[in-house]
Amino acid sequence: MATRIRKSSSLLALGSMVLGVAGTAHAVNVHRAIVSRVAPVYPELARRMHVGGKVVLLVSVDANGTVSNTKVESGHALLAPAAEDAVKRWHFAPAPAPTESEIDVNFDIDGQ
Repeated sequence: MATRIRKSSSLLALGSMVLGVAGTAHAVNVHRAIVSRVAPVYPELARRMHVGGKVVLLVSVDANGTVSNTKVESGHALLAPAAEDAVKRWHFAPAPAPTESEIDVNFDIDGQ
């Protein structure tokens, strides 16, 4: 199971700041180093049904590096809870302010 954090373009971040989108202090799609990660547990039902694929999560990370919230952007409903449960236990490098990033969690049925 592989994970990938998408780096944002500076134009998206700049546009969000200029427009004041959502009026929050969160930086959007900022890459932060992952200090520790927990691998998701492949759901047994998904394994039996040969369901695999990618779950994309929008992850909010506090300034101290703890995950404060996750939201499923896309992915199979059988895999999403396992991806969220794992990523909620990740720890990121500290930053001056809270951030949000899209994280891909891949479930490979062949690689199990």
